[in-house]
Amino acid sequence: EAQRRAGPMARNEEKAQAMLNRFVVAKRDANRVDMTKRPYLASECEDVSHCEVYRGQILKELSKKVSLIQNEGLDEHRVRDLNDAINKLIREKGHWERQIKKLGGADHFRTAPRLFEDDAEEVVPGRGYRYFGAAKKLPGVRELFRKRAPEREKRTRFEMMKGIDADYYGYRDDDDGVLEELERAAEEGSLQQAREDWEARKAARLAAGEPADEEESDGEGDGEEARRAERFQEALPDREAIERAILEKRKREMLAMLGGGDAGGAPKHKEEGSINLVPKSW
Repeated sequence: EAQRRAGPMARNEEKAQAMLNRFVVAKRDANRVDMTKRPYLASECEDVSHCEVYRGQILKELSKKVSLIQNEGLDEHRVRDLNDAINKLIREKGHWERQIKKLGGADHFRTAPRLFEDDAEEVVPGRGYRYFGAAKKLPGVRELFRKRAPEREKRTRFEMMKGIDADYYGYRDDDDGVLEELERAAEEGSLQQAREDWEARKAARLAAGEPADEEESDGEGDGEEARRAERFQEALPDREAIERAILEKRKREMLAMLGGGDAGGAPKHKEEGSINLVPKSW
């Protein structure tokens, strides 16, 4: 009976204790800052520890989304939404890191490792928007990352002339001795070919009944040319004959100009009324 009487009392005490516990928890939660929802602007938070908490939340969300975007089986619109969300989180993380530095906290721009940058690619480096995982293989994005063939740059005249030296013009080709050996081999081959051609022509002349040597067959022609040259030399006047001919020609021209003689050089008597063309000094 004592236990039966103590039963309701014990239950009332338990209820009171439970209500007290709930009150204490509610009061503690009411005095605690709600960290589940991040402020819209990082500048609204003035506590460094709270900023660190919000930055940690962003890192967790980034890690989850980057892992999810690696799945190439996702739909195209889903991949694009994930890539946009990742870029938005990266920008938000930068805002919180700047706020932490502004409040005197750690400089995460310098000390923190560069997360997710090995997998990301940018179309224009430094512009901010990046593509992760399967987003790099989306239609229209794949062509942006396709490397173009490097264009051949046209060299200037200075660059072309910079490498020209004596070797370019062949001034030192004989110094190494290679060209000399090649020329010797080529000369021996040319001589051997000429010898074989001469032997072939000689055999052909013998078969036709002609002299064996080319000098013998050409002897008559050479003698005729020598006689013709000798007659030509005999027909040419010497220097004295040329001077005499020039002197006689000048005398005839002078006499014809003065009217004092004919072509044969005989003097003529002056006719009346003729003009004396001989100078007074004569």
